[in-house]
Amino acid sequence: MKKKKLVVIIGPTAVGKTKLSIELAHRLNGEIISGDSMQIYRGMDIGTAKIQETEMQGVPHHLIDIKNPDEDFSVAEFQATVRPLIDNITERDKFPMIVGGTGLYIQSVLYDYNFSDVPSDPKYRKMLEEQLSIKGEDALHELLKDIDPESAEKIHPNNSRRVIRALEIFHCTNKTMSEYLRNQNQDMLYDVALIGLTMDRETLYERINQRVDLMIDEGLIDEVKGLYDAGIRDTQAIQAIGYKEIYDYFDGKTSYEDAINNLKQNSRRYAKRQLTWFRNKMDVQWFDMTPPVNHDEKLEEIFTYIAGKLQL
Repeated sequence: MKKKKLVVIIGPTAVGKTKLSIELAHRLNGEIISGDSMQIYRGMDIGTAKIQETEMQGVPHHLIDIKNPDEDFSVAEFQATVRPLIDNITERDKFPMIVGGTGLYIQSVLYDYNFSDVPSDPKYRKMLEEQLSIKGEDALHELLKDIDPESAEKIHPNNSRRVIRALEIFHCTNKTMSEYLRNQNQDMLYDVALIGLTMDRETLYERINQRVDLMIDEGLIDEVKGLYDAGIRDTQAIQAIGYKEIYDYFDGKTSYEDAINNLKQNSRRYAKRQLTWFRNKMDVQWFDMTPPVNHDEKLEEIFTYIAGKLQL
């Protein structure tokens, strides 16, 4: 069977994926599927750098604002949602594009991963959740680091749900999550042009710091306060960078200044982990977006690569 064509644009936060994806979508008659694990949540707009309707320029976007902040969302659910979307977009003679920075989510769609046979142990998971409430996130993350340093490097300590899941997989299978994923079928399901955007690290980190300052100016504190006052706590959504740090400030655990500094530091570390993941896990064609790059020339270069790779 002929594989469906797909463009995937990945890269760290603040590297310029949104602008480029809109321009390419216009050229390809494309529709964009968000590959970001946090932009699915309603009411979490500023902290997730969610694209605004005016920025979409008429390009349809999918998997944005599909969940409430008190609901969970898994890799398996992402996979089960995105694959039919790719089929639907293709059948309407549009071009499917996945744009985002959550590596495992994107990987789960591209490869023939089967999540239905992943074992679970609710009793063990409950025990870990109790440990989390008593000892805190760092203790649980240290436990994962001892067992599976590769997964611990990719999973932020704040993301306690994924830390617990990785520990649960090891408990049930005696294999690390990394080993489990490596043993999955590595066949690519689509005819993919996998575009990676990168940037000089110092420049990228400066852009991340500036983006956080802009988020504060745009009302991030009020956005998080709305969730905090609504009693939304200990959920997957609130573990997101940009929310957890502000919650700590509201809880009196840190000062306002420390919360903002922690947010910037965690964002920079996340960007570093994103780049490491993409470079180690995927066959990516990288394009350097470090200023003063000529954006129009870079757009032409990327479009030419896509056209050649997918024989458009």
